[in-house]
Amino acid sequence: MKTWTLSIGGLFCAALLLSGCATGGASAPKNTTKYDLENSANFVLLDKATQRSVTSSGIQERLHEDGRLEVAANVRNRENRRIQVQINCEFKDEQGFVTDSTPFQTLILAENEQKSVRFISMNAKARKYTIRVRQAR
Repeated sequence: MKTWTLSIGGLFCAALLLSGCATGGASAPKNTTKYDLENSANFVLLDKATQRSVTSSGIQERLHEDGRLEVAANVRNRENRRIQVQINCEFKDEQGFVTDSTPFQTLILAENEQKSVRFISMNAKARKYTIRVRQAR
């Protein structure tokens, strides 16, 4: 009698475990466009401090004879104090995959000052870009 009760109990537990594992198949990813600004914008500010302090008044693009992309951005300090930020550019192919990334360089902006920063891709694959600005550390 004990064996029969144990075997029924074991089958019941196994049924519960197997029924709890059913997921219904694959599901689509959620919130795929929530934090993808770097995929759609040419100029992004990476933290709250730069969102408050920095803006871009314009970006120019130029394709060199050898196929390399050159980008120049006017970066402006919106505050009445000197700030120090870091800036880089990620060059991307036509599908949006990064082909070349420049190192972050320090940019010091005086009160309400605007400076132009230039980036040139290392290869001819670049067709898109994202200029990224973050607070200097």
